[in-house]
Amino acid sequence: MIKRPVDVAFTPAVVAAQERKRSRSHYVGMEMGRAIDRNLAAFIAEVRSFYIATASADGQPYIQHRGGPAGFLKVVGEHELAFADFKGNRQFISAGNLSENPRTFIFLMDYARRQRVKIWGRARVIEGDPWLERRLMPENYHAEAEQVICFEVDAWDINCPQHIPQMFPVEDVEKMLAERDKKIQMLEIQIGLLLSKE
Repeated sequence: MIKRPVDVAFTPAVVAAQERKRSRSHYVGMEMGRAIDRNLAAFIAEVRSFYIATASADGQPYIQHRGGPAGFLKVVGEHELAFADFKGNRQFISAGNLSENPRTFIFLMDYARRQRVKIWGRARVIEGDPWLERRLMPENYHAEAEQVICFEVDAWDINCPQHIPQMFPVEDVEKMLAERDKKIQMLEIQIGLLLSKE
């Protein structure tokens, strides 16, 4: 029986490994979140992609990428996330795994700010609910929902930024470059006007 959120990750085997590798003292007394607080909700609202890990009944793991506009992963309760699962390659490995093993892991990464969040929980697939699909579909996003995935949070933790490469979404870089080019153009016009007065 798991008594604390940290116990979801720090199983007896993990604790034994920490003791063997002499890192246990760093984690004694460590706590993890379970309820989604304002900071986590704000982080999730900006996420454009994440990885979701499932496993079959016999433990075969599988990791899949999910992407969309900022806010496509939604906080729908103090302990619950949900998203419209867009039509893709239609292999249904995650959906098949969830039909026999609800244990799930979501890994959120913000490369620009070098932050990552790990979320442990259980997920379920909801099919054939057009109202829920519409509610979770991002506005003006050209995709079609295959189904909905609801995720109940058991524990979450924010990791340190060590070894995370800093990368920026191309649309953000293009916007910054366009703003820079506009400023350069305005400065060139001002310089030309000043030179014409001489």
